[in-house]
Amino acid sequence: MRLSEFWERMEARFGSTYAHSLAADFRVPALGATVNDAIERGDSPKSVWRAICQEFDVPQKLR
Repeated sequence: MRLSEFWERMEARFGSTYAHSLAADFRVPALGATVNDAIERGDSPKSVWRAICQEFDVPQKLR
């Protein structure tokens, strides 16, 4: 998964504004970090997206 696809899915699920706020502020337990921090440290967008799917109710079509 490319980073651009990750952000498309985040925005489709949470809306543009909230997706970026969530990525900056919410510490995802499975990542041990915020979305932004996980991406900055080199976690793959796919693994970050999987963690988001585990933490939140993400429709199957976006998984």
